[in-house]
Amino acid sequence: MLPRAAEQVVERMRHACLDGVRLLSDRQPSRLRVDEHTSGTPAVWLHPDGSSMAWIIVDIGERDWSKLAYQFGHELGHVTANSWQSDAKPAPPCQWLEEAMVEAFSLRGLGRLAKGWKENPPFAGDNAFGDAIAEYRQNIIRGYTALADSQGLTRDAAAWFTNHRREIEIPGLNPFAQAMSLTILAEYDRAPECVEALGALNRWPGRTGVPIDEYLKRWEASCAELQASPRLPVRLRELLRIA
Repeated sequence: MLPRAAEQVVERMRHACLDGVRLLSDRQPSRLRVDEHTSGTPAVWLHPDGSSMAWIIVDIGERDWSKLAYQFGHELGHVTANSWQSDAKPAPPCQWLEEAMVEAFSLRGLGRLAKGWKENPPFAGDNAFGDAIAEYRQNIIRGYTALADSQGLTRDAAAWFTNHRREIEIPGLNPFAQAMSLTILAEYDRAPECVEALGALNRWPGRTGVPIDEYLKRWEASCAELQASPRLPVRLRELLRIA
């Protein structure tokens, strides 16, 4: 991995994800550190040293820029959602929903990155790689679309949640969270102010460890405190028919 080249890709993806998005959280890190590991899964390292730095870990091959951007975008989504400090351990039953939201955050960023790369590549004469990024993104979307169709999410989101709730609420980017990420991506595309609501997540005791009705209620209240758009939690409540 060429360090300067990797820095340029990370910086491009950061802009693709965050340009035009109001950063409203009162718990933002002062800086980001990105490490490439040769094994393990991508993650935000919840280092317990009390620093104000968010520490992102990726695991990619040499010059695999699409994968680097994708993994970084997902973990940056967690940082945006206030999941970077030492107390931010993932917890059921609502961790799946954060995973779906940050996956959609990364897919949105990849789309913007692909367009920007084709118009103005970071490496001279590399415009065509924008198409490769777009295809990488589309392959992920195709897989998630098939999951959403087979699970019944595209037919009736509320019935999908009721019928599969035990499987859905398993922490992590499980197949149900992957399917839901496309529903959330559509909301980001329809109303870009939905992205800023990530900054209002996890500002309450219990974080993702509270039931979904309480989670959405606290999220809406947090949006009001930060003057963020509540459109996304309200829309999810409607889709899943959460009282």
